[in-house]
Amino acid sequence: MDLYANTALVTGANRGFGRALAAELLSRGATVYAGARNPEQVDLPGAKPIALDITDPASVAAAAEATGDVTILVNNAGSSTGADLLAADLDDVRLEMDTHYFGTLSVTRAFAPQIAANGGGTILNVLSGLSWVSFPEFGAYSAAKSAQWSLTNALRLQLADQSIRVAGLHVGFMDTDMVRAVDAAKSDPADIARIAIDGIAADAYEILADNAARQAQAALAGGVSVLYPQLH
Repeated sequence: MDLYANTALVTGANRGFGRALAAELLSRGATVYAGARNPEQVDLPGAKPIALDITDPASVAAAAEATGDVTILVNNAGSSTGADLLAADLDDVRLEMDTHYFGTLSVTRAFAPQIAANGGGTILNVLSGLSWVSFPEFGAYSAAKSAQWSLTNALRLQLADQSIRVAGLHVGFMDTDMVRAVDAAKSDPADIARIAIDGIAADAYEILADNAARQAQAALAGGVSVLYPQLH
């Protein structure tokens, strides 16, 4: 894909990884809509701020109506409540699913016809190594990311005949506000953004951005005993 001739919409682009993705796309010549619940918080030179709350159907519809030239959709907006599946408030669990699964689906349904009408393009869903392996302290997040991964696979097949390539980015922890309290190795969001956009340019379906994602994928083949060695 020649990024220079394309127009991208990045959700959750006002900070963190979304801002890094928008910056990387801009550096390669793409036109970029920076979606955010509060567009006045978008401070990236060259980006076009646009109001977008992916959990609000009216907001999603308004964003689709306000654009028309999108050929690359990056579903990046996310949440991380730290909700335990057994002990946390169910509203926090629902928020994870509403954001990562229903939010991603809502935005995709709104923008896929636009992308198809413009001759096709790419949808990139920002997934996680936690799409493939779960931990109690990230139970709700992992469940939502697993659902988003399944959604990605289904949409990939369904949209292929409309010349829309649906890609998934799997990555471990990045140094953003979302995981500030997590004590673990973290990648630089700018580095992962370069890897992600390289993947789009190369027409990749699956982008494994770091060792954590590659290890999680490899462990799937080993089954429960490899994924969760603490179980006997």
